[in-house]
Order: sequence, then structure tokens, then C-alpha cells
Amino acid sequence: MEFRLFGGVDVLSAGRLLDAGSPRQRLVLAALLVDPGRAVTIETLVDRVWDEDPPPAARNVLYAHLSRIRRILGPDVKVERRQTGYLLGIDPDQVDLHRFWHLADQASNPEYGAQDRSSQLAKALELWQGTPLANLPGAWAAQVRDRWDRRRVDAIVQWAESELRLGNAATVIAELPDLIAVYPLVEPLEALLMRALHAAGRPAEALDRYALVQRRLVEELGADPGIELSEVHRSILRGELPVQPAARLAVPAQLPPDTFGFAGRVSHLRRLDGILANGAKGGIAVVSGTAGVGKTALALRWAHQARDRFPDGQIYLNLRGFDPGGTPVSPAEAVRTLLDAFAVEPERIPAGLEAQIGLYRSLVADRRVLIVLDNVADADQARPLLPGARECRVVVTSRNQLRGLLTADGAQPVTLDLLSISEARSLLAQRLGADRVSAEPAAVDEIITHCARLPLALSIVAARAVTYPEFSLGVLASELRAGLDEFAGADSATDVRVVFSWSYLRLSPEAARLFRLLGLHPGPDIGLPAVVSLAAEAPRQVRRLLGELCAAHLLTEHAPGRYTFHDLLRAYAAELALAEHPEPERREVSQRMLDHYVHTGYLADGLLNTRRDDDPTVLAEVTPGVAPECPSSYDEGLDWFTTELPVLLSVVRTATDPWQLVWTMTRFLAYRGLWQESLDALGVAVAAADRSGDQARQAFAYRYLGCAHIRLGQYDDARVQLQAALDRYSASGDTVGAAHTHRHFAWMLDRQAAHAEALEHAELALALFEAAGHRAGQARSLNAVGWFHAMVGDYVDALRNCELALELQTGLADRFGQAETLDSLGYVQLRLGRFAEAMDSYERGVALFQAVGDHYNQADTLASLGDVHHAAGDDESARIAWARAADVLERLGHPDADTLRARLAP
Repeated sequence: MEFRLFGGVDVLSAGRLLDAGSPRQRLVLAALLVDPGRAVTIETLVDRVWDEDPPPAARNVLYAHLSRIRRILGPDVKVERRQTGYLLGIDPDQVDLHRFWHLADQASNPEYGAQDRSSQLAKALELWQGTPLANLPGAWAAQVRDRWDRRRVDAIVQWAESELRLGNAATVIAELPDLIAVYPLVEPLEALLMRALHAAGRPAEALDRYALVQRRLVEELGADPGIELSEVHRSILRGELPVQPAARLAVPAQLPPDTFGFAGRVSHLRRLDGILANGAKGGIAVVSGTAGVGKTALALRWAHQARDRFPDGQIYLNLRGFDPGGTPVSPAEAVRTLLDAFAVEPERIPAGLEAQIGLYRSLVADRRVLIVLDNVADADQARPLLPGARECRVVVTSRNQLRGLLTADGAQPVTLDLLSISEARSLLAQRLGADRVSAEPAAVDEIITHCARLPLALSIVAARAVTYPEFSLGVLASELRAGLDEFAGADSATDVRVVFSWSYLRLSPEAARLFRLLGLHPGPDIGLPAVVSLAAEAPRQVRRLLGELCAAHLLTEHAPGRYTFHDLLRAYAAELALAEHPEPERREVSQRMLDHYVHTGYLADGLLNTRRDDDPTVLAEVTPGVAPECPSSYDEGLDWFTTELPVLLSVVRTATDPWQLVWTMTRFLAYRGLWQESLDALGVAVAAADRSGDQARQAFAYRYLGCAHIRLGQYDDARVQLQAALDRYSASGDTVGAAHTHRHFAWMLDRQAAHAEALEHAELALALFEAAGHRAGQARSLNAVGWFHAMVGDYVDALRNCELALELQTGLADRFGQAETLDSLGYVQLRLGRFAEAMDSYERGVALFQAVGDHYNQADTLASLGDVHHAAGDDESARIAWARAADVLERLGHPDADTLRARLAP
């Protein structure tokens, strides 16, 4: 049996909640539970239940309550009459209150380190599910609440101090604000929050926090901050507190599998050992050489041999510097990938690239991490990713020598040449077996000669030989020799076209065509449905041809239904496409590819965004041969965007006119908080719109580019872009577009807390929508006007405008608009103290957002509903609403889920 005193008085038997009776009876039970295993005198029980004013028949009433409690608890739990009083015969750990104290007290064990102490205190605090003896009457219950509140505060303080010693400032920042809201005058909590903010590199916020607390103490107590809080304030001003202590990070283990059949390179492995040995100056090796010479294989072989030297993690990042699609990984993408590798909480990641680089370098300082940067284009691509930490080591591979890293960053070169003949023979022996190689030495020598001792070429030949074990090596060598005629004049010492052509020329004509066409796709991979559109063939035929290409080792199915090239093979396929297919045909293929992603993206976006009242896009008919995918639910639409995002970004970068594709991606990027990617894509769209001279496209692109800047907090840039959009809308006489832009101006100003100016823009938007007869926009603007009235404290006008908006939207059957306005109404009603009305508005808003499939706003409104329940004192309902909101956000992969989970922590 389990007893709970947190949040009330509850009794559970085998997990089932029992009826503990009336509040007075629960108070009697609580009076026994606070002293389990000890006799409580009749006088003490009477005092605890009735304070100093017991009824005349208090003892008889008490006996009646005890009798009913015995019946509830059953025969297994004894309420015994002793000479000194009544004793409840249970183990103290059956009561959550005592388990809490037992765990918290254990944390003071001097043998515990900071990690053990923090874990023990966290377990204790998890038990706190609400105020002890909540809603029970009397002075004694109030004293119990006060006493245990103090113990809880002590446990919170000890936990936060342990977390700060562990370097987990972000965890403290996530937890303390909600706790401070419960205990607003407890200065040690404020001092710890200030220390955490400063430790996380946010000293300005820490100082702002001090000013806020100082005002609160003066207003409520007429006193200044105490010694501890004042000392933290002075230490921050003097720069005496540490910034960014070591954070508890994930330990990435990202190395791809070691290269099968690796041979030779003994001196190069020794060279890497010398450069990257512990204590070696610089700790950066640049492995360079021609395409296919085995740079990646060498880097991975050394990394696997040395991985035990790097207990804090091994990271592998392919920067695609020589991707034939022309889409190398940008520094912004790369740094975000590095932060993700360490599982850095989204709320800790700053918006700007330089700040992200600084955070990454701070995280790996004093850690022993190996970083492999594969396929680097130039020094500028690699330099932001160098950790600058004494114990970290970096292996860079590139087709270029990267003299910039050698000169300016202390990197040491490792230059790879072709394999020696003995190394080439060893490679073939490892892959084909020593017996097979030694049985035909002349054929092996000929294969090595034709493959130019290039590891990639030898590996392809070996794969061919393994696939056809019945073929003698002499036959394979003669076929390879015959293929040379197709590349007369090629430099056979370095050109792998010979080997590629050998596999390519054995393809069926249909598979060879598909191989060439795939060379026109920018990568990094492609799904089966997109291949169907690219080839304009039936799915069954495409599957057969893809199988043929994979069997020939010209293509790899790296995930079910998704295919990729080695970058050299992609380049080879692209060269063949250029040679075999005239420009009009290549243009048709590229258009089919773009159409596939645009039309599928449009369908997926429609599932994510059911309202498109500002949609300037009218899609053309699908190009013949294109078969767009048809996601049929919100989750399928979200999954499609998530899977295809790297491809979509590559297509945006390489397409002549990616305008419509960018438009379909905009909302998804916003949902996922991918603001930098959104900024990059919209920048390409703006350039394309400018080239087209189409003012409507330009205005829309500038407007959404402005929105991306707003999300990143780049308000000066946002203002420039929004003004450019407004100028173009005004020049073209597009009143509705101008109205939407004023709405975005209002949003930007709202983010800057310039609510009065935001109200002016909202009113301008309203006037423009009214002039255009755009009733949906008029209703949204009425809602915005109401919202900003609320922001400046004018709740009466706020209520009036929002109610007008709701009435208009109801007549238009605009369910999304109604949901937005109900969210605003809930906010206003909460501020007016109309809790029941606010709950009703938020609940209706949640239902409408769910109905229209807008899951992000559904979660946002659920969180607000939880806030109302919390303000009304119903913490259980608040937690239910917050948990539902967090569940939705987690399904979206949205970083705000972590914030809500932090609020749900006990």
C-alpha cells in the first residue's frame, strides 16, 4: 500500500486509488502518516485536526474517523491503540513525504560526489507532486506545508549547486524559473539562477534578473537584496565567476565502419600517429591526394586504431566539398551538426553562426575528441570547424593541399600517392582471397596496371570479381583492357573513367540511360518515387533498373528505397549525361525532377498548412512523366519533408528557378525551427525572383525572408526585407500583400516589445484589408489589433476587437482564424481574471487547431491552457495540458518541447 501526502492525501492499493473520505477524515489520516511507526497521543491528534477549537465530542468523532480509516486500509495495515495513543503500522518509505526526506537526507552523505548528490536530490524532487496536505484545513496542516516547503527549497538549492558544479548551467536555467514563481522571495534560488545564467554566457540576463529581484523585494518587503544575492551581483560585475563550465555532453561515436580490405599505407599511418600523438603541437593532419586514392580509407583506418585515445567522442563529418552537384556543406550546417552530435539542448544553441562556433569550441575545450572532416573543399570550409582545444585532434581529407590550413593553422600534410604494386596486390588478396590472386599472377598484374594502382578502381574491380567468382581473373583483365579504347588519350595513371566505363558498358541500355540521368540529380541521395519522375518510367521498370545498377556497384541503396552515388560516380554519370543527352533533353529531365519535388511539396505543405490565404502560387500542370508522391496525412507530410530536406536544399541551390519549391518548404522550415536553412533558401528565392523581374514573386520572397530574420532576432535585416516587400506591393498596387506585410511588421515589433508601434501596423493592415474587401485578412487584423491592445494593457478594447474578429471568422467558417482569435481571447480573459472563460476559449482553440491540422499552434494553445489552470490553482489539470502540448511538440521534433518538459519536472 502506498500513501501520498503531496498534492493532498491519497491512498493507493496495488496501484488503485482508494476513497480516503472527507477532508476531515483525510486530515486524521495525515496526522498519523506524518509520524508512521510512532504512537500519536489522542491530545495531539485532536490538536492537529481541530487546532485550539475542538468540538465537545471531538474524541468520539476522532474514534469514528479512525474506525472508517481501518476499514479503508483493510487487515494488512494496522491502526493500533497503544497506551500512549494511536500508531499507524507502516514503513515510512510507504509515504511519499518520508521517501522525499530520506532521499534528500542521503544526498548529504560526505562520500557522495556532485553527480551522485545531484541524482539523489533529483529523485527526491521528482516525488513532489504538489503542496503537502493540499486543501486540508487548519493551522497544523499549514505548519506542515510551511515546514516541508522549506525542506523542498533546501533540496532545490543543493540540487542546483550540484548541477552547477557539474557544469550543467542549462539544466538549472530550465528548472529554476518555474520554482522561483512558486517561491518568489527565496533569494538563494535567485542567486543560483544568476550564477547559472552567467555560467551559460548570459551575464546581461543575470544582471537583469538582479534588477528585477531588487525591485520585487523593495516593493513587497521594503528591503534590499541580502548578502548572498548582492555578492553574486558584485562577482558578475567584477568578472569573478566562471563562464561556460564544462557541460555534460553526449559522447558521439560517429566513425563509419573501418574500410574493408585496407592494405598498405604503413608509413602514412605512422605519419598520422606522429602528427596526432598526445601532446603534439597543432594536432591537425591534412590528408590530400587525387580522387579515389584512398584518403577517406586512410583517415578511417587511423581513427579506428586510435579511437581509445579519445574517450570524449569521435565525430565524422562529410563536407561534400567536391560533390558534383555543387552543394558542399555550409559552415552553418556543419556547426549545427557538430552541436547536435554532442546532444546540445536546442535552447542553448544561439542563432548566429559565430556564436554557434564559439559554443562548439567552448564545449570541447579540455575534452579529448577526434574530429574527422572528410572531403573538404578548401581551408575556409574547414576553419570554422577546428576546435582550438589542446586535447582535440582533427583529420582533414581533401583533393586539395589546403595550404591555408598548413600556413595559418599549424596543420601538417599527409600526401597520398598511388599504391605500390605490392600494396595493390595485397588489397586484391584481402578482397578476393590470397589463393585466387596467387593462382593468376599475370592477370593480377594486368588488372593493377589498368587500374593505375588506384584503390577505388581496384576495389570496383574486386567487387566485380567477387560477384562473378566463376570468371577467371584473366577474363576480367581482358575485358578491362578492351574498355580502354573508349577513353583514348585519357591519363590512365589517375583517371578512373576506365574502370567506371567497364561496369557502365556492361549495363543494359535502359539501365545505362538511368545511370546517366541520375547524374543530373544534385543529391545527396534520391528516393524511388523521385527516380520514377526523373526517368519518366513505370515504377516496376525503375525498380528493376535500380537493382541492375546496384548489382553493378554503380549505385548503393543505403536505406530502403533510397539510393546514392560515390561522388566520383556521380561526376562520371553527369559527364556521360552531358555527352549523351542534348541540352533540351537535359532541361526536360531537370524540369521533371523539380516538378516532382514542387508538386509533392505542395501536397505535403497543404497537410501541414491547411490555410493558404496569402498563397501567390498557382502551380502549372504536372509535366508529362512526373508522378508526384501523395502523402495523405499530417504525419506523412511531415515525414516526407524530414526525409527529403537535404535533397530539397540541394535542388534549391542548383535549380534555375527554385521559387515555388522554396515556397512549399517555408512553413516546414519554420515548424522545425530551421531558421538558418530558411534564410539560405529564401535568399536563393529572392535572387531568382529578382532575375525574373516579377514584382509579385519579389515581394513575397522579401516578405518571407524578413520573417526568417525575425525568427533569428535579426530585426534590422528583417526591417530592410519587409520594407522591400512593402515597396513592391505598393508599386504593383497589391493592397492585400501590403496588408500582410504590415502584419509581419507588427509581429517583428511585438518581438521587440514595441507594442504601441506594433498596434499602429496592425491597424494599417486592418484598414488595407477593409479597403480590399478581404474579409479573412480583416478578421485576422482585428485579432491582431485586439492582441496589441492587450499588450499595452487595454483589455477592454482588446476584448472588443477579438470578439469582432471571432464573429467575422465564424461567418466565414474560417476555422484557423477562429482558433487564432480564441487563443487571443483566452489571453485577455486570463488577464481579466475570468478563468472559466479563458479555459473555454483555449479549449475551443485547441480543438480547432487540431481539426485543421495545425499541430504547432495546437501545442502552443494547450500550453496556454495549462497556464490558466495553474493560475486558477488546478495544478493537476495544468500538468495534463502541458504534457499534451509537450507530446505534440515532440512529434514535431520542435525544440520548444524541452521547455515544456522542464516545466513538468517536479
